[in-house]
Amino acid sequence: MRLRTTLLAPMLGLMLLAPPAAGQVSKIVIPAGSPEDQALQAISNEQDAQKRIGLYEEFLGQFSSNPAAAAYGNWQLAQLYLAAGDAARALEAGDKAVAAMPGELDLLSSQVTVAQQMKDYGKIVDYAARGGTAFQGIGKQPKPEGMSDADFAAGNDQQREEARSNYEYMEGAAYSAIAAETEGKKRMSYIERFNAAFPGSRYQDQVTQYAMISLQQMNDRAGLIAFGEKALAVDPNNLTTLILLAETMAEDAKMRPKALEYARKAVALTKGEEAGGDAQKALLAASAHSVLGFVLVMQGSYAAAIPELKAAAGPLKEQGAAESRVLYSLGLSYAKLRRYTEAQVYLTQASSIPGPFQKYAREMLAQVNALRAKGQ
Repeated sequence: MRLRTTLLAPMLGLMLLAPPAAGQVSKIVIPAGSPEDQALQAISNEQDAQKRIGLYEEFLGQFSSNPAAAAYGNWQLAQLYLAAGDAARALEAGDKAVAAMPGELDLLSSQVTVAQQMKDYGKIVDYAARGGTAFQGIGKQPKPEGMSDADFAAGNDQQREEARSNYEYMEGAAYSAIAAETEGKKRMSYIERFNAAFPGSRYQDQVTQYAMISLQQMNDRAGLIAFGEKALAVDPNNLTTLILLAETMAEDAKMRPKALEYARKAVALTKGEEAGGDAQKALLAASAHSVLGFVLVMQGSYAAAIPELKAAAGPLKEQGAAESRVLYSLGLSYAKLRRYTEAQVYLTQASSIPGPFQKYAREMLAQVNALRAKGQ
């Protein structure tokens, strides 16, 4: 678990601060020699974990009106419960700590860790987003009267630097939760919170991809197109966005010209990568050719589609549904051009791959076989 060792020391010689509003970064500080500090020193001398739980409960009862004490005491209880294997009680105690000091990033980071152990992706994103929002609020508070602009800016810079490790930890944890979530609607709700809390994230490209995949899962074609167009306005050369948009737009005859534009741009951006040594780049290049071939098939340009689909077929081998669609589209294109021998080859291959195109490949193959039997 991520812990700040300075908060675990028996003497915390900083002045007590009033809790800031939610959304502002705060720190737990307790004056040295105060009754709270003396009580904490006594608790730290107790080696038995179960007895320490009782002592912290007494501490919280005695100092419940002090937000810093309430936050610290509940945080220590959360750690003890977690060490004992009781994540649910750890989360409950941690929530009380966060309620006492909502902008304390150490507390929010600890809650993220507990939620990770529980595999509760919603809570991971919730705590992380609260932390990210608090971090973004640094520097937005009013400047104290009498402080120079330079000193105010320097103080904010220092606060950001001190908080950055927690911020980056929560950013990474939230992204991992997004990646782990399998339900499109839930993942999309996490992404909305992530984007608000972590603007300009180092994971933005991947999060955008997950957003578009989520919208696909939700069958929200209009939402996917709107999201993708907005993403392209920021990053016009994003290959994944171009490919997903082209594929989605190809299904609407009115949007096919735009789909063709995006697909051709994706192919141009990956030119030469098909035979390169980078497997990931080769796969992206193949996907670009595949979607261009798909768009051309959808608009009836079968002869033009064939070389694009052939360029995709090799790298997409053993890629399941992606390979199946390429092979089916090749078989369909050859059949439409009345080149039935080639059509049989590709439709036979597509018929053997489980997935959404297997049924269509078998039906088309039966039609082609029937035509061949008639001497065509």
